[in-house]
Parts: sequence; structure tokens; C-alpha cells
Amino acid sequence: MFKVTPNPPDPDPVSPYEFDSNKLNEAAERALDFHFPSITDIKATPRTPNSLFTVDPAATTETLVVYLVETLASVDVMVHHLVDLLDGGSRNALLGISNSIMLAELTANRVLDQIDPPE
Repeated sequence: MFKVTPNPPDPDPVSPYEFDSNKLNEAAERALDFHFPSITDIKATPRTPNSLFTVDPAATTETLVVYLVETLASVDVMVHHLVDLLDGGSRNALLGISNSIMLAELTANRVLDQIDPPE
């Protein structure tokens, strides 16, 4: 037996739900407010820094910059070891990263020179 089905199907004339755009809009606003706080709420929340990775607040600027220079030098050495293992575009990209590290290291050394000028 063949049953005639309209395409698209006819909607049910009686729905248990009434569509009220104001209620729908209010519900959407409540959901957004709950899941996404406003900028005012974010700014009113006090900042609590994570203590997992902290830098000693008593460390001098010179100590911090020296550590920065040493870290950049170490990262540059690691990058150069990886460059030897690569060819083509990947090698060129890593050499570009190495150049950026070198520029950051030169900048940090310049800051050190301004803090404690060489004699």
C-alpha cells in the first residue's frame, strides 16, 4: 500500500510549544551572560597570579636579563641542532626562527649594556 507524503511534510497544526520571541531572546541573553561574562565582570575580578611558574620578585633587572640572554642562547643552540636534521622549507623556517632568537638575544645584550655599561 502506498501512503502519500507531502514533500516537505506538513507541520503539525497544534504545537505544545508557543513561540514567543521575547522569551526566546531573554533566555538567550541569560545563557550568554552565564557562559560569557561581561568586560565589566572580568575587570572587577581580582587577578590572582598562578604560583606554579613564578619569578622571584626580589630578582634584579640585571639578573632577569642575564637569565633571558642565557635562555635565548640555549634555545638557539637547540634550534641549530635541529636545523642539521632538516632539508628544504622546514630548514629555512627553522633558520628564520633562529634569526629571530638571535635578534632577541642581541636586544637583551643591549639592555644589559645599558644597565651595566662595559668598562
